[in-house]
Amino acid sequence: MASVSVIAAFCLGAAPLVAGETQAQTVRAPRFEVDPFWPKPLPNHWILGSVVGVAVDSRDHVFIVHRPATVQQNEAGARANPPISECCVPAPPVLEFDPAGNLVSQWGGPGAGYDWPASEHGISVDRKGNVWLGGNGATDRQILKFSHEGHLVLQVGKPGEGANSSSTTDFAGAAMISFDERASEAYVADGYRNKRVAVVDMTTGRIKRFWGAYGNKPDDTRAAPYNPAGPPAQQFGNPVHCVMVSDDGLVYVADRRNDRIQLFHTDGTFIKEKTIAPLTLGEGSVWEIAFSRDPRQAYMYVTDGRNERVYILDRQSLDILTSFGDGGRQPGQFFGVHSIATDSRENIYTTETYEGKRLQKFVFKGVGPVSGKNQGVVWPKP
Repeated sequence: MASVSVIAAFCLGAAPLVAGETQAQTVRAPRFEVDPFWPKPLPNHWILGSVVGVAVDSRDHVFIVHRPATVQQNEAGARANPPISECCVPAPPVLEFDPAGNLVSQWGGPGAGYDWPASEHGISVDRKGNVWLGGNGATDRQILKFSHEGHLVLQVGKPGEGANSSSTTDFAGAAMISFDERASEAYVADGYRNKRVAVVDMTTGRIKRFWGAYGNKPDDTRAAPYNPAGPPAQQFGNPVHCVMVSDDGLVYVADRRNDRIQLFHTDGTFIKEKTIAPLTLGEGSVWEIAFSRDPRQAYMYVTDGRNERVYILDRQSLDILTSFGDGGRQPGQFFGVHSIATDSRENIYTTETYEGKRLQKFVFKGVGPVSGKNQGVVWPKP
């Protein structure tokens, strides 16, 4: 639960000025500063590969998943056989940090009794502390549910090639998972080969329902490339990169390559959509979604790993209030900003894929006036 001071800060900003990112000089919105000292250095000469998931548990512990296989040979001399240097070796795939940025546990990788993803993708923690993982490798058709300590609880699906957006037994490149805890349902962004949202019983793993863009029946036919001047695609593109369920029972889907968020009821009924940076080609502009932690979840945060920024939206109207970030390697800059999560104190955590290979923390500084355009790097004020 958010602290009284945090709730008060959001109440002060409960009616933000609604404006497009380039339509206002100042707006009221959440403000952030990067913490360049978080997290603390990893032990054991460990380094990260592409970091493709972040989640926060009920204790404000931060979980990430990265891809050890993406650590390059010239980064990991100690991994060679025989070693050619003292440093470095890839860290285990799943890492847990406490609020101070200390590494407190690590686990993951192939093991007996389950099929570890060929390419890790996405991490989520439910209210019971279970950790859920997807995968976007060429044969990844499974999702995995582990205990907080990394013991297998459930596997849904088995590895295999191809796509089948009508499957009731498995997935195809599941990118990310979120939860409707009251209904005991997990929502799967499915994904890198399938083109749907799939809803799963959190206990049994049974796929209960699924849908495509606009609530249509999903179609695996190869789609034409995204064209900003063309009509909206009637199917999701690949990947369906993120799905988030709000406390008021709305489902937000990141259709990454089509530069859009689509909004649904939990039964798959389409409500509306929002296009962000619609001239963005390539990997697209809408990567992952997180909500603010105030009681109304008034704000929504969206990562854009192509334009290297985080957008801040009014969750109800879907208007962009402001954004922050820029491309680069220094704290507060991004290279392939990928995943995003918030903690109970309203801080934001982001991860970077490709050669970004890191986790960053952005400290919540209250709601107040900010630029309606991109703020650039939100460096700590002296």
